Order: sequence, then C-alpha cells, then structure tokens
Amino acid sequence: MSVTSEAMKDGLTRPAWWRRLGWFDWAWGALVVLASLYTSARYGALMDGFEMVILAGTVPVTLGLGWMWKAMRPYTLVVALLSLAAIALYGGELARGDSNFFLKYLLSSQSAIMWMSALFVMATAAYWLSLFMRSEFTGRVASALTWCASTMGFIGLMVRWRESYLIGPDVGHIPVSNLYEVFILFAVITGLMYLYYEGRYRSRAMGAFALTVISAAVAFLLWYTFEHQAHEIQPLVPALQSYWMKIHVPTNFVGYGGFALAAMLGIAYLIVDRLEPASVWATRLPTLAQLDDVMYKAIALGFAFFTVATVLGAMWAAEAWGGYWSWDPKETWALIVWLNYAAWLHMRLTKGWRGRPMAWWAIIGLFVTTFAFLGVNMFLSGLHSYGTL
Repeated sequence: MSVTSEAMKDGLTRPAWWRRLGWFDWAWGALVVLASLYTSARYGALMDGFEMVILAGTVPVTLGLGWMWKAMRPYTLVVALLSLAAIALYGGELARGDSNFFLKYLLSSQSAIMWMSALFVMATAAYWLSLFMRSEFTGRVASALTWCASTMGFIGLMVRWRESYLIGPDVGHIPVSNLYEVFILFAVITGLMYLYYEGRYRSRAMGAFALTVISAAVAFLLWYTFEHQAHEIQPLVPALQSYWMKIHVPTNFVGYGGFALAAMLGIAYLIVDRLEPASVWATRLPTLAQLDDVMYKAIALGFAFFTVATVLGAMWAAEAWGGYWSWDPKETWALIVWLNYAAWLHMRLTKGWRGRPMAWWAIIGLFVTTFAFLGVNMFLSGLHSYGTL
C-alpha cells in the first residue's frame, strides 16, 4: 500500500479531534464558557461593544491553550482564584492594601510583582546551578520557581488593574500603559513561552539561557521602580485612552518574548557549536538540532504576533491621528524589526539557512528590537514620545 493510501486510511480511522477530548477537557471548556458568561453578566453594563468582542475572543483562545497545553489549566485557575481573592480582600477600599496581611505581603499588585522578581532571579540561579551540577532535582526546583514567578506576575497585573479602578473610575485602565507594566508583561510572557518549550522538548537545559534575559528585564524593572517610582498608578495620557491598547500592546509583547527567547538560544547555539561533541559540557547543554528548532519556532511565533500587532497599531493610528502610517520613528523602527525577522524566516524557509549565521542573526535581531522598543523613546522624538524614560 502506498504512503498516500496509508495516510488516507489513518485519516479515516483516526477519530475527529473533538472525539479525542476526555471528560476533563470538556469540563475545562464548560468552566471557561461559564466564567465568560458570568463576566458578561456581572460587568457587561460597564463594557462597550469592542470590549465584549475581546471577551468573546478570549474564550476560544483560553480553550485552545488549555486543550493544547495541559499545564495552562492549573496555571489559569490559580491566577484567577488568587486574583479574585485579592479583589475580594480589598472590598472596594484601596487602603486595605496597607492593613490586610495577605494583601500587604502577598497579593497586592506591588507585593505580587516583587515576589515575581525574586522568584525569577532565584529560578535563573537554579537553572544555572542545575546545569553546572547536572542535578535533576535542582532543575525541577528551577521549573517550579519559574511557574511560581509567572503566576505571581500575572496576579500582580490583574490586581493592579482592579487597584487602578479603586483609585478612581477615570483612572482605571488595563495595566499595559507604561514601561513598568509592560516589562512585567514581558517577563510573564517570556517565562510562559519558555516553559511551554521546556515541556514540549522535555529538557531544562535551555532554562539557564532563557531565564537570563528575564532576569535582565527584572533588573531593569526594579531600577525603574526605585528610580522613578514607576509602581505608582497614574491616569492614562490622552494618546493611550483607546480600546486598541488592550490588544495591540499584549500582542506586541508576545512577539518581543519570542524574539528574546530566540536570541538567548542563539547564544547557547554558538556556545555548543564550539564545544567538542564528546566533551562534558556538550552532553549537558541542549543539542544543536534542538536549539535550532526552538529558535526557529520562537521567531516564527513572535513574527506572527508582531505582524498582527503592527496591523493593529496602524488601525489605532488611523483612529487617533487620521492616517495608518506616518513614518514616525517608532513606526519606522517597527517596520525595520518586521523586515529583519521576515528576512530571517525567508532565508530559512526558502534557502535552507541553518546554524551559526542564523544564531548570530537572532542575537543581532534582539538588539534591533530593543532599540525599536527603548532606544527610539530615549533618543528620538515623535508621536510616541509619551513612552520616554
């Protein structure tokens, strides 16, 4: 029998995807739908049509993540339950954050974010220690710390969202409006993205490199917090008072997370490539094939989200400034980033490029992306000047 006939036979005999779902999968689906219905009934009067569309769109995304990546189920439940617990403890009074023990030391946004910062640094150290000691137990501790850090970071963002409304309805906004908030988002997204690939490849050897860039982001976050008191919630500037921010910014940072992860794995690739195949470190570090594959997938995922974010940004610009594109420095550098990774993917998919050139390209790409995100705001002026340090 030919390969095609075998494939057709497998396709005919293999159950449809929905028949392969177990009772727990359907229970998860029911829980997500019920949660969305409750949210709509409880807060629908405060939401406009665009926000209702966003809420509806989160249902298939959350369902898909839970079905595709089982670990997201307990993660989502823990984030939801602890975030709701914090909101309940506030009881409509922001001052309780200073008097309630659990809020003050664990669940207020600032406490949760400080826990996230400490846990990510501890996880980074644990991954490096696991690599040097070749300790499976230390590696499991590192993974657990990364999960905990990602959980606390997400809780911090959710609670901060509620805290902004407790300050005043006119102040309340989704916490993705300044460098402090988006660096938290970056750390959480990049941490989750790494954890997915760690589980997919059943290898923790990439963790030391992946978590290093998150710890660097945490270091910037802490400096920015203490230097500029950035943790204080401020009203939105007029340019950010738009529903587009709620989808443009998170989508953008999935792209940044993918690019950052790929760059760190590019560094690991260059190190492994210089080792003797039979050396001790070559057996401890990820294989070249694994690093190349994850690097490619991270860039492909990041590029897809960055493309969507760029389109959303153009639509936002058309509404705010009357034109889809104005060659503002931020827009120009976003295009440079997009072209850089488009070329990276093109050369891999059409020319078959692999190995060291692509690793170097991924590393340089992160510097380009960092300048587009931070450098433009620091050294250039334009319509996006509200993002300066």
